[in-house]
Order: sequence, then C-alpha cells, then structure tokens
Amino acid sequence: MGLQLEQGSEIKSWKEVQLLYSSALKQIATKIEILNDEFQHVHLYNPIEHVKKRIKTSESIVKKLKSHGYEPTIENMVKYVNDIAGIRVICSFTTDIYMIADMISKQSDIKVVAVKDYIMHPKSSGYRSYHMVVMIPVYLSDRIVETKVELQIRTVAMDFWASLEHKIQYKFEGNAPGHINTELMECARMVSELDDRMRKLNEEIEAIRAEEAAETEDL
Repeated sequence: MGLQLEQGSEIKSWKEVQLLYSSALKQIATKIEILNDEFQHVHLYNPIEHVKKRIKTSESIVKKLKSHGYEPTIENMVKYVNDIAGIRVICSFTTDIYMIADMISKQSDIKVVAVKDYIMHPKSSGYRSYHMVVMIPVYLSDRIVETKVELQIRTVAMDFWASLEHKIQYKFEGNAPGHINTELMECARMVSELDDRMRKLNEEIEAIRAEEAAETEDL
C-alpha cells in the first residue's frame, strides 16, 4: 500500500505547526551534518563552519501575513509563509555555497521549491546570500506532511555583514540615514572582495598541496 502525502492545509493548530516545522528542521540539519562529516572523512575538509536554525514566532508570522494582505490563519501560514522554519548554513568560501546547495537539491526526498541567488544578484542594500526553499517529508504516525524549510547559505563574511546590517536597520526601524546606507553598501563591496581574495588564496594553497603530494608520489 502506497503512502499518501498530505498537503500543508491539513495542519489545524499552532502546536502542530511547531511540531512539523521543528521536525523538518531537525531532518535538514542532520542531512547537512552528514554531508559535512562525509567531506571530513573523504576529503579531510569541512566546508561548513556552523549551522543556525530557528522557528519563526507566531507574532512574526502574523505580522508578515498582514503586511502581504492575508488573514492570519493556520492555512495561510502554511501556504504563504516560506520561512516558518529557517536554517542558516555558514561556509568558508563562496564555492562551498554552491556545492552544498547542489548536494542538498540532489537528495531524492527533497524538492526545491524556489531559489534566490543574492550572491550573483545582490539586493540593493548590498545583502548577499544564497536562499533555497525546499519541501521535505515529515513522517507522523498517521500520515506524511510535506513541509517547507528555507535555507540561507552564506560565507562567514556575508553573515557578519548581514547580522550587523540587520541590527543597524532595526535601530532605525528600516529608515537609516542615507550616509549609513552608503557606508553599508561600501562594506558589502569590501566583504565581496574579501570573499573573492580568500577563495583565490585557498585555491592557491590547494594547488601547492596537490603539487607537493604529486612530487612525493614520484619519489
């Protein structure tokens, strides 16, 4: 007998929302941890610096729904809010970001719903990150519920900038003075340049190591 996938509209209460989305976060976090462990074992390299995860508060979800003109119902939460469950993956280099995104998207039980590449196409504020919304099945005792999780994959430098920019904009309630926004844009440019220089430096180091390993084998 085949398993039937229930849609998110079957969720009836906020407690069930919390259960489903926290369960989805645990599954995604485990998948990411396994990928990182595999890289450490096979390649002697950890592409992931650390992982942060969170469930959006009910107050924040209601505010977001109202701002988009939707009634604050459970059904609308599940249907229209993609980041109830959010996980942030912090990497060493920009190349790691695309590698991790590719590995996650290829897993058979994950369906990629949407992608926003703010690295290739930064926001006007200077914000850079790679966003994915995925669906992952949560297995309950009586059914399977496809549940959305938003992944944000970024470098340490991108995360540093985004964290400080958020704090600054929060203090000004999103209306920071022009000269501060200009300075933030300049800092974003410097972060992008730093990421690129660090990536090139890492590639040079890896090339030297490969050359040394080849010379050792020839002896």
